[in-house]
Amino acid sequence: MLRQERDLRGVVRCQNVSSTDGTVHPAAAQGAGPYRDSVLLPRTEFPMKLTGQNLIDREVQIQQECGFAELYSWQRERKAKKEYCLHDGPPYANGDPHVGHALNKILKDIQNRFEMLRGKQVHYVPGWDCHGLPIELKALGELGTSGLSPLQIRQKAREFAEGAIARQRAAFQRWGVMADWDKCYYTFDGTYEAAQLKVFQDMHSKGLIYQDYKPVFWSPSSRTALAEAELEYNPQHVSKAIYATFALATLPPKMAEAVGELGSISVLVWTTQPWTIPANQAVCFMPNAQYSVVKRRDSSQLLLVATERVSSLATLLSTELETVGTFTGTELEGGVCQHPTIPRKEVPLLPANFVTMGKGTGLVHTAPAHGMEDYSVASHFKLSVECIVDEEGRFTELAGPELQSLSVMGEGNDAVISMLKAVGSLVKEEECVHSYPYDWRSKEPVVIRPSKQWFIDIASLKDKAKEVLAKVRVIPESARGSLLAHLDRRPYWCISRQRSWGVPIPVFYHKETGEPLINKHTVSHVTQLFSEKGSDCWWELPLESLLPPEVLKKVSHLNYERGDDVLDIWFDSGTSWAAVLEDSRADVYVEGKDQIGGWFQSSLLTSVAVQKRAPYKSVKCFLDFEKGEKMSKSLGNVVDPDTVIHGGEDPSVSPAYGVDVLRWWVAESNVFSEVQIGPNVLNSARDSINKLRNTLKFLLGNLQGFDPRTQAVDPKEMHYIDQYLLHLLRNYSMKMTDAYNDFGAGRAIRLLQAFITRDLSKFYFSIIKDRLYCDPEDSLGRRSCQTVLEEILDGVTRSIAPILPHLAEEVYLHAPGHNEGETMFRSGWIKSSPVWRRPGLEEAVEGACAIRDSFLSSIPGRNAAEYELTIEIEPGLLFELIESLQDEPTSSYSQLTELMMSSQTTLTSALPRDLPADALISNGSFLINLEGGVIREDSAYQVAAVPTSMARCPRCRRYTSSSPDCPCPQSHGGLY
Repeated sequence: MLRQERDLRGVVRCQNVSSTDGTVHPAAAQGAGPYRDSVLLPRTEFPMKLTGQNLIDREVQIQQECGFAELYSWQRERKAKKEYCLHDGPPYANGDPHVGHALNKILKDIQNRFEMLRGKQVHYVPGWDCHGLPIELKALGELGTSGLSPLQIRQKAREFAEGAIARQRAAFQRWGVMADWDKCYYTFDGTYEAAQLKVFQDMHSKGLIYQDYKPVFWSPSSRTALAEAELEYNPQHVSKAIYATFALATLPPKMAEAVGELGSISVLVWTTQPWTIPANQAVCFMPNAQYSVVKRRDSSQLLLVATERVSSLATLLSTELETVGTFTGTELEGGVCQHPTIPRKEVPLLPANFVTMGKGTGLVHTAPAHGMEDYSVASHFKLSVECIVDEEGRFTELAGPELQSLSVMGEGNDAVISMLKAVGSLVKEEECVHSYPYDWRSKEPVVIRPSKQWFIDIASLKDKAKEVLAKVRVIPESARGSLLAHLDRRPYWCISRQRSWGVPIPVFYHKETGEPLINKHTVSHVTQLFSEKGSDCWWELPLESLLPPEVLKKVSHLNYERGDDVLDIWFDSGTSWAAVLEDSRADVYVEGKDQIGGWFQSSLLTSVAVQKRAPYKSVKCFLDFEKGEKMSKSLGNVVDPDTVIHGGEDPSVSPAYGVDVLRWWVAESNVFSEVQIGPNVLNSARDSINKLRNTLKFLLGNLQGFDPRTQAVDPKEMHYIDQYLLHLLRNYSMKMTDAYNDFGAGRAIRLLQAFITRDLSKFYFSIIKDRLYCDPEDSLGRRSCQTVLEEILDGVTRSIAPILPHLAEEVYLHAPGHNEGETMFRSGWIKSSPVWRRPGLEEAVEGACAIRDSFLSSIPGRNAAEYELTIEIEPGLLFELIESLQDEPTSSYSQLTELMMSSQTTLTSALPRDLPADALISNGSFLINLEGGVIREDSAYQVAAVPTSMARCPRCRRYTSSSPDCPCPQSHGGLY
């Protein structure tokens, strides 16, 4: 027995009858003879597919005819109850447009177009990050900065950035991205730079920006300090790791009492950066851990190590380690070690909470000048912070004559290892593969070295930042942990850079003392100058013009010089909320997940510092294409979007796919895992769009001559199946709205495809074909069907518009019911009505579908139209619902027969006893569940199918005629 059940969510779906390709071809259309011209076949000039130059030309034509360039300004000027602000994270103006740009800009445009269609006033200002080393390096090329003044460097960098911006902007416009492209923001504009300095001034006045001498990430290849966001970690970096000893010159008191007579004891340390050993100022231990003095069986050497690490070290050193004494970490206080490479230098044993037991020995060699955590120990215990590395990454004279001028990442590192070996301090050397920070621009490893820089005190902002972040919606929610982790990762943010192409830090230094001169008067004055003249004036104007009158009354400009540092580009872009947003807050920031530690972070910190709130209500992270490892290398990551759109030199290899295929690919991409692009993916997107065009062509063709403004049928007068489709369309529109609201463009595509395949092609289109093609043109049944087809066309077109704006506008140009000059995007979102949902409607249609499914399962592979049906339903609610589909007991033209797709249908409460021997009997039951379960009724039914005795109508091709040569009554009515 086949059992079907439905509830208010519509469990049952009528989907067992399908056409082969999504387009319905009427049986009558396949015939010949005198009736062929009487069949109302689909007619439309809408092409099923466009290829090659025709496709390219049509897209450009649509952009022009439908006002793509004016759309943003139009919607900004219209009245709207709500505004939607998506703040654009600025891409770097350092190269040609690539697929990463496409993913970024199109994802944003999909959301903006949806919000605009929903009636909101969209605020979206595209921008570009114009400063920074990537642009400077590309602009100067092999010339470098040698012999060039800051203004010459800046001029070349500006010209390069402007060229990149022009190319990228043209591409974004070609992709159909909605914006006012004459009113973008650029971080090198004077007004933007002035807004940035206002944020700087506010933070400086609150003590959040300060100058200090402390370790920073330093790029020897770029000769500048770097922030955490300017690093990328190479997980395959290979270091020469060593185990080395520091002889205990003074034993801790507790140790002296316990094992002092055993002989000389050495502290064993482990490091992946041997070059830092000459800068050692202490050896740190974990206060609450246990430590053991162990004796090596192979040499009797006494070593101090963490008790937890003894077993692993014994394996590593290939010898037994005998424990001769155990101590708590606090009992190590007071111990002093002899520095292994610097005679007569002693370093203390000190407690530190950053010591871990995962690797090494549980005792950490500490060089405050070359480690962030090491520096914190030095600050607490007032240790010396001596830098032994210069800006090129070479040892200075402070490292000693044997090391001076050697590269710390190369021969200098080897020299230190040799020195340790020479004094008997080297215990073991090994290669260590681990994650290590690299300069994201030069792709070379960085070092940590102290430098006098300008910093933001993140520690003071952290708690407030976490508080406001808790109120921010994060998509996906899993990214929230990463946002919080980045806040915890660093106590300060180095914002000064030793370059020329950027916003100058508005500080003056005393020529003799080096003391900085910076206050609200100096910063405000420079801010005003930047607003009027741009930041080039920092180098163009004389010093007396850069200093404000109130300051010049107290100091002489002759005693000062302007600073050479510029602001970190993350501070540049991180203050865009202050320069671009009308309310200094956006509804959403949408960027790749690499911005979790970049733009999302820098924007959050600067906004919290100034306005004590996040600059965004929500953030959406997607998998970006900026980093090669995030892309599918097997498919090639350098696919040029221009080639995708316009095709390559060989169309057979690189065909012209057009913009909408690129946009479909973006929408369909799994932006939370691996994003792939290549011929297979693009061909699939093109095929999906062509299938959609096929459906749209069918809809348009059957609406030829129909005007919904004057010929639409009221839903109450429609056939039940037509009303049911309006109900499905309403559900579809609500689901599509929810998908876009959740940034689910991929989900929207899946909903679209399911609706077209399941509800339209396999169900509705197959059922209505006879009524649509063979009923009288102006009959109620046909107009009812056309009314629904027009609603479907309108709903589907609007639902795909955010993703496929060119196709949507093309369909709208062909669709009925519009005035000359109207465009789809100026006419709103899907228009569904609550009246489309009628009590009992779903139950009647879906109950009939359950019965039909039972019938079809009894005639696998055969034509349903060749059978007459007798349906038995026990008296009750289901019988009443099915009876509403057929007024008389037996009919060939009822709505029930249309749903059954049979020759004739009889509805009865009991099957006749004299059924033919060849009758096929099937049965089942249908559970009706209404009003939340208040009304529940399970009704059984039986279906008897017998071959029809009727002839095939020569016009409609249904088995409803008394003679093969004579049209059936329904067709006869359609002829006159």
